Amino acid sequence: MSLDYTEGCVNFRDVGTFLNWIAEKPIFPEKKIYRGGSIDYIKTAHEIGNPKSIINLRNGHDSESFGADYYHFPMANKYEKYDTSQKEVRTWLNSIIQVFETDDLAYPVFIHCLSGKDRTGIIIAALLWIAGINEKTIIEEYLLSDGEVTTQRIQMALNGIKNHKDYFNRVNLPKVKQNLINQ
Repeated sequence: MSLDYTEGCVNFRDVGTFLNWIAEKPIFPEKKIYRGGSIDYIKTAHEIGNPKSIINLRNGHDSESFGADYYHFPMANKYEKYDTSQKEVRTWLNSIIQVFETDDLAYPVFIHCLSGKDRTGIIIAALLWIAGINEKTIIEEYLLSDGEVTTQRIQMALNGIKNHKDYFNRVNLPKVKQNLINQ
């Protein structure tokens, strides 16, 4: 079954709400990070959690930013994004994660690509890994997405960033973690 991109935002969810549900206890702030697919058919910011910042991972720009701060990080389709060991993917990931080290980033943040599962899944997994969420929970959150998602894909991405201190060596990881987990 294919995803219907004309009905709201596919794979939209509050990451914290679902992490806390998976863990059966509070492990991540709710209403702070949202994820999903294309916002081409979204009419109001309320439909995507009233974000103060939008991070678009698609190649094309969004037609609407809903008054939020807007960040655009395209990545050519010729690269396998799940292969985080590739230099281009590493550079792309680092530039996105750096946004989260600044105190100027306005929350809640909505991160999206076309389907809200591949590029978005990798970014969410990286952020959760940095925030100290365990691998099993990260994988379970990723697998909640509709579409072609597999444990092997997200595991490949996580394996590439296992040593996140070396992988994100130009990012202030303690600051990113603090910004993610503090309310």
